[in-house]
Amino acid sequence: MSSSELDREQAYVSSLYARLDQMREQAGAQLGRVLAQSGGTHQDRSQRDAFAAAGYGQIAEYDAMENGLVFGRLQFGEDEVHYIGRRGLFEDSAERRQLLMDWRAPAARPFYLATAAAPEGVRVRRHIRTTGRTVTGFDDEILDLAAVDTTGHDTVTGESVLLASLNASRTGRMGDIVETIQAEQDRIIRHDVRGVLVVQGGPGTGKTAVALHRAAYLLYTHRRELTTRGVLVVGPNPTFLGYIGRVLPSLGETSALLATVGDLFPGVTATRDETPEAAAVKGSLAMAEVIADAVRDRQWVPEESLEVTIERDTYHLDAAFCERVREQARRSLRPHNRARPIVADMVVDELARQIAERIGGNFFADEPNLLEEGDRAVIRGELREDPGVTAALDELWPVLTPQGLLEDLYQWEDLLESAAPGLTGEQRAALKRAPGGGWSAADVPLLDEAAELIGEDEAVLAERARKRREQQARVAYAQGVLDIAAGSESYEFEDIESEVLQAFNLIDADELAGRFEEEESLTVAERAARDRTWLFGHIIVDEAQELSAMTWRLLMRRCPGRSMTVVGDVAQTGDAAGTTSWAEVFEPYVQDRWHLEHLTVNYRTPAEIMAVAGDVLSTLDPDLAPPASVRENGVLPWASRVDDLGELPGLVAAERAETGDGRLAVIAPTALLARVAELLPDAAVDGDLESPVVVLDVKRAKGLEFDTVVLVEPEDVVAESPRGLSDLYVALTRATQRLGVVHTGPLPEVLARLK
Repeated sequence: MSSSELDREQAYVSSLYARLDQMREQAGAQLGRVLAQSGGTHQDRSQRDAFAAAGYGQIAEYDAMENGLVFGRLQFGEDEVHYIGRRGLFEDSAERRQLLMDWRAPAARPFYLATAAAPEGVRVRRHIRTTGRTVTGFDDEILDLAAVDTTGHDTVTGESVLLASLNASRTGRMGDIVETIQAEQDRIIRHDVRGVLVVQGGPGTGKTAVALHRAAYLLYTHRRELTTRGVLVVGPNPTFLGYIGRVLPSLGETSALLATVGDLFPGVTATRDETPEAAAVKGSLAMAEVIADAVRDRQWVPEESLEVTIERDTYHLDAAFCERVREQARRSLRPHNRARPIVADMVVDELARQIAERIGGNFFADEPNLLEEGDRAVIRGELREDPGVTAALDELWPVLTPQGLLEDLYQWEDLLESAAPGLTGEQRAALKRAPGGGWSAADVPLLDEAAELIGEDEAVLAERARKRREQQARVAYAQGVLDIAAGSESYEFEDIESEVLQAFNLIDADELAGRFEEEESLTVAERAARDRTWLFGHIIVDEAQELSAMTWRLLMRRCPGRSMTVVGDVAQTGDAAGTTSWAEVFEPYVQDRWHLEHLTVNYRTPAEIMAVAGDVLSTLDPDLAPPASVRENGVLPWASRVDDLGELPGLVAAERAETGDGRLAVIAPTALLARVAELLPDAAVDGDLESPVVVLDVKRAKGLEFDTVVLVEPEDVVAESPRGLSDLYVALTRATQRLGVVHTGPLPEVLARLK
């Protein structure tokens, strides 16, 4: 490349950063003026808060654009050039000439799709490399040799840029791939938002990156719909969420909630480990009926009658009456707790009738009665507060909680047998446990199922209704603020780009009112995390093959619009309750209205390592073909048999020296994690992926990648899981450069290639 051409690129990139600085400075100055406004009416303060929120968000977006602002250029003709970057920038002039095109814009697609065979009008595609604000180089792909003078161009294929990215050392955090999106990935990223899109891809095919960039694309394309409801991204474990956590913010998107399945029931922290047997039972759809029967079992009818003591008198509710009460409450189709007032009304009326008869006279007939209407109302009111009546209601129709229901079900054998006659004795035994001990991720869908059937206590609903009335008053007020903001000149931002949405574009009055409550200011993602009934605009699921049937029921409730992106690989299913068939997962919910895409190219794993992993895959399923690796690196994976794992530190140290500045993972069977961690005291065992060396089991390694992997005792990895070969396949495909296997016993036959 010529130095003059490099200088020209540097000058243009510097002008883009100057424009970004100008926009940041203008937004900061405007924010300062807004914050300087003190006092005033409540309306003045609310208006100030609305613009302050917009200003803070705008500055955060500009800050996120700092690294890798521009990475590409398309030359269509002699004078038609478009620069591609993280977002759109426009001139500060009346003409508003576009300086930089957002990678998600339809006009940017040729940067990812154009080829020499189908150039889409592109003559030259340039990949620009930067460090900070400095242009360090560029690579040109000449797509129309007949129309371009190749002098001064370094003709390359797009693979050179991609391979440079793939061969770079890992950092412990996933980066975005806006510079290297491939054609098959671009097609999936821009797929229609409607319906369920399933992306099946083997290890290293970029499933996670595609899913996250699809989230950014959908938030860009359908901003008004999705920023209000938010996007839920479900990952397999907290370590994985930490690994991907910076990708969406780096793309300027903050409306997504990242969560594991264990995070999806507010108030519950799912940290308890589950046995494979219990996970399989809890994940099966049979548990939906078990929980429904457990709730129904708590709706009790006595064999003969129920005694009710009111003050010093005893009254009776016979079995026939209690049966009528139960059927009336059930016919209401209300959740259990919300049907309790029906039971209370009928019980109070019946006891009031019995009291009236004792006093003398028919309480409900037209014949003369000693009680006036006011007296009758007093009796009813007193009965509702009477401890004896409350005790009777608690017998017939107790207030339930999801946690209490499941604790009782797991603890008491008679309750479990009554609610789960369809389960085998072994399955019921797998569920049985002592109270306490916390909750597992497998419990969360069951808690959610129970919450749907139980509903909330009427007292809680009444308090919520009161708060809702207060909120509605704030909403009405906030709408006035937004109306003012839409036409305000006094608080108008001086240089808001056409693609930057203002406060009244990003939030509605309800969100504004909720966001500036006195207690705290919550984002859409934060409010969604606290609300079990929140309905998301779109859900993205990574490592989706691991989800149980009960977890899919939970997610379908969270997204009634069935707008989902699901990525996974059925060959990597390790969870006992996971799936090996996408059709079995989705046809019950959307019939044939789901679309399957395949990612077939392995960008992560060198061919040398994939050959070993391919042997495992063919043993798992001879009909499955491994994804094709795009590169060889000339480094053969190795195996070392040792007399004792005490030799592991030396082997790891040798690999660490070869890895350089990259990241090394020691993947071990769960049962050996403590021993391996003891042998490697300097390694991180808490999920700190930025540490040079980390120790993980296969479950926590899912979805991650490292420069080097040292796999310990593969025979034990296979033996400790019902789907041990799938776990072995996962472990072997985490490395981007080097793979070693350390074992004290014989290697599994499936790894014979390593001998």
